[in-house]
Amino acid sequence: MGLAAELGYACPTSNRIQRLVQAVATTRLGARLAPRTLVPLDRLTTQVSHGRVSLPMVLAGLPVLDLVTVGRRSGLPRPARVLAIPFHDTLALLGTNFGRPKTPAWVLNLEADPRASVAHRGVAREVVARPATGGERAAIMLEADGVFGGASTYEQRLHGRRQVRLFVLEPRASGSGAGGRAPMTRT
Repeated sequence: MGLAAELGYACPTSNRIQRLVQAVATTRLGARLAPRTLVPLDRLTTQVSHGRVSLPMVLAGLPVLDLVTVGRRSGLPRPARVLAIPFHDTLALLGTNFGRPKTPAWVLNLEADPRASVAHRGVAREVVARPATGGERAAIMLEADGVFGGASTYEQRLHGRRQVRLFVLEPRASGSGAGGRAPMTRT
């Protein structure tokens, strides 16, 4: 059984209204407003519902994964809610940051220390994130387009500014530490 199945993580087919919300979120205005409005409202919704409801799922048909990385400067746990793409029997993460020029902090944290934990609907797992290979990158983006067409739009918008970093999550053996792993290098 793979990571996606263990977490019960799946991307259902979005309905018409959810696809409309996705289309609006993909616009430049949507990309500017979503982090300022959707993210704080999602935190509140998640807190009130005790993690049973997420706004991206309700509004856009997009499930979220709770990711906890280690802060590259502070060494403290840094939580983030991210869209994961089922890829083979695991999950892939896309560092799109809503198509904005700045690389998300969770990406930089994973590059400094690839160990993380992920959770979905109360099921948590320890993982190691590795950069997607060239062939995986194309396959992940194809899968992402099937889930959320905004992924390619974000990548096109960022062309020449920065590359969207993609990570493949692999289960971490219990009790294993850094294991002498070197930090990831930027691509």
